[in-house]
Amino acid sequence: MRDHRKLRAFELADALAIAVYKLTREFPREELFALTSQIRRAAVSVASNIVEGCASRRRPAPPARHTKADYVRFLDIAYGSSRELEYQISLAHRLGYAQDAGYAPVQSLCEETGKVLNGLLRSLRT
Repeated sequence: MRDHRKLRAFELADALAIAVYKLTREFPREELFALTSQIRRAAVSVASNIVEGCASRRRPAPPARHTKADYVRFLDIAYGSSRELEYQISLAHRLGYAQDAGYAPVQSLCEETGKVLNGLLRSLRT
């Protein structure tokens, strides 16, 4: 069993999810069930997939889950979600929903999360 709380990637992803929720509070109401929802789901997906990849079961269930390959697969999904999120918050910024002061730190955190996840994936694949 891996402890997701010990991973820098999880710390960043968790901070990113919180920052995204704060940023999207100011989005237009008509975007609540559109871009706002999509952005929030992508942000939560990053951290959630890291947690799920680290999880293990007390007893193996056929087929065996949470092998190294499963761990890498969940981290791949988390990485994909971080890239998706990076685009979505960029789009929100260009549409004028996210002002520079709120956008820049979230964008930076998103980029850093993606880089750390990418590094973790590279190390696991070698």
